[in-house]
Amino acid sequence: MKNLIFPMILLCLSNLAFSETKQEEILYNLYKLIDNKETYVFQKEKKIAEIKKMLEVPEITQEQLYNINKQLHNEYKVFISDSATSYVKKNLNIATFLNNDIWIHESKIALSFLYSLSGKYFEALEILNEIDSQHLKQLPPWLHIEYYGAYKELYRYYSSLVQSNNNYDKYYFKSTLYRDSLLSIVNPETQFHKILCAEKYIDENDTEKAKKLLLDVFENTHTEDREKAILANVLANIFRKEGNTELEIQFYAISSICDIKNAIKENASMQSLASVLYRTGDIDHAYKCIKSSLDDAMFCNAYLRTFEVSNIFPIIDAAYQEKVSKQQNILKVTLLLVSILSLLLIIAVLYVYKQMKRVARIRKELYRTNIKLNELNESLQISNEQLHQTNDKLTHVNLELSETNLVKETYLGKFIDLCSNYIDKLDNYRRQLNKIAASGKIEALYTALKSSQFIDDELSNFYHNFDETFLHIYPSFIKEFNELFPDGEKQTPKQDELLTPELRIYALVRLGIQDSIKIASFLRYSITTVYTYRSKLRSKSLYKEDFEERVKKIGIYSI
Repeated sequence: MKNLIFPMILLCLSNLAFSETKQEEILYNLYKLIDNKETYVFQKEKKIAEIKKMLEVPEITQEQLYNINKQLHNEYKVFISDSATSYVKKNLNIATFLNNDIWIHESKIALSFLYSLSGKYFEALEILNEIDSQHLKQLPPWLHIEYYGAYKELYRYYSSLVQSNNNYDKYYFKSTLYRDSLLSIVNPETQFHKILCAEKYIDENDTEKAKKLLLDVFENTHTEDREKAILANVLANIFRKEGNTELEIQFYAISSICDIKNAIKENASMQSLASVLYRTGDIDHAYKCIKSSLDDAMFCNAYLRTFEVSNIFPIIDAAYQEKVSKQQNILKVTLLLVSILSLLLIIAVLYVYKQMKRVARIRKELYRTNIKLNELNESLQISNEQLHQTNDKLTHVNLELSETNLVKETYLGKFIDLCSNYIDKLDNYRRQLNKIAASGKIEALYTALKSSQFIDDELSNFYHNFDETFLHIYPSFIKEFNELFPDGEKQTPKQDELLTPELRIYALVRLGIQDSIKIASFLRYSITTVYTYRSKLRSKSLYKEDFEERVKKIGIYSI
């Protein structure tokens, strides 16, 4: 047993590390997709546009028109509910005109689902109540599935809306009754039947059966379509009920990835993921997800999703704003400390400059002293020569000898005095140098202070922090900014930088700093440079009249 314990611990730790790595990879891919989800919206719109071209075919029959409208309804159903409703109503008119019972019932059921989606619950119920269930039995079985499914979704949506009052159990019970009806007629081999069974098991708190049923299906699903999104969402709900937060996050993220790739705007996984991320303390990504979910719900006009998001968005937004406020306070403190250090640095530079001037003055005095000393040495040599000459002329008169001796004494005294002064000055200079050296190696300090590397490094670090933040808010700033310019005039940062100087100026404009003087002071540019950059980019823009107004709107979603 002792020999088995250590390998088992290692196996558990390795599985945990692998699971965390996989989750991080999935979340990383999701956050990238959120920033680029417009790409998939464009693909969806392109596909819809291709289908609409079929409406332009001349002499198109009513049957062909019905089928084209049905394709458009299927594309719009979880994309833009209002457009889907429009095409279903057109098909209902066509079906009524052709007196086609199957199409009439199909259109009514589809319309009721769309009404439920957009919050028109009473209208949806009214349409479903109009359908004669006895007459419906004479129609194809797939219509029965659509009929019960519409009732199930209607009561499920409505029960979620009234979750805070006592009517929740009543309407949710009705939803489960229609789910049981579906289970009785849906093919047990289909994925839809297994998902319905899993939901029933979840309600019965038998998560093990639900998990066992769906995990096999999930492992064999290799396409990232809407069915996989629903499957992953149900699995995430199972793990949430079990309290397995790690797998809950992982499967909500997988479901959200499938929703984005299929441009499914009526989705529940993204807001659920935001909630669990908020619970785990990941405020930044929780805000990113809930903002994306809110945008999708409003884009699709999905009333329930909008209602659900509106309940949690203020909570996450408040936490996010509080975190941003704290980061701004830290930034302010950092800037204050940098300013104080810069001031101390300037004082130190001035002190060293003053000391260097003093040293230069002493050196100049020593130089002059050395010149005088050399002159005295030369004079002494001359005196010595004269003394030798005098000694050679012992026959000279006593007056000449006295004069020579007087000259020698005079020059010798002066020489000694100058030497003494020179020695004293050298000693004072030595003491001053010793003091300077003892105070911190002035030459090394001067060399270091003379260099501007410290200030440049600090400025570089400051610009880099400013650029990263700004991007994650507004992660799409560079892309949207370049959309304001024709090809060939777009701003592309270098590999080792996040923003170019021009982009940094308009980043400040985007943050609401309009005054070029303030921008110049903030970025340490000249005012002329700021004016030049702004004028140059405005003139190159596709929107010269309201260029900066468009810059201010970068990152704002408009319908």
